[in-house]
Amino acid sequence: MSVAFTKEDSAETASETLLPDRPISPHPNLVTAAGLKALEAQLKEAQEAHDISQRIEDVNERRRQGALPLRDARYFAARVRTAQVIPDPTTFDTVSFGSTVTFSRDDGRVQTYRIVGEDEADPKKATISFVSPIARLLMGKSVGDVIETSGQEIQIVAIA
Repeated sequence: MSVAFTKEDSAETASETLLPDRPISPHPNLVTAAGLKALEAQLKEAQEAHDISQRIEDVNERRRQGALPLRDARYFAARVRTAQVIPDPTTFDTVSFGSTVTFSRDDGRVQTYRIVGEDEADPKKATISFVSPIARLLMGKSVGDVIETSGQEIQIVAIA
């Protein structure tokens, strides 16, 4: 419909309120129990922000303020709906989803990361996605195994 027949002040305003959906990964939506709780909290937060935006009287401002939370609510609803909770590992013989892995690099650095779902991953908080290149290389490996990545060898030091 043309914006000439709406209360919006311009075509630009109309386009600001029609945000494209956030991309959803083609990979299975594996999550830890904590990851599912975080997704549920983010969904609730997005829904509350959208509800608040709907109380704004000016239709253009209401649409502007509601666009982002509505898009986020759609995304998090889909992620919660498709989440597959993977229990924490019960053995630490090999690296698996939910494992915390410590490895040493050729240059002397020692790094520790927990392998988690895509939405939970935050390398600054020592978590990486199970679909990340390094996690894929680590999965199924044991303490002492050496793998090569980017021309560098890394050795698994510990699995917890």
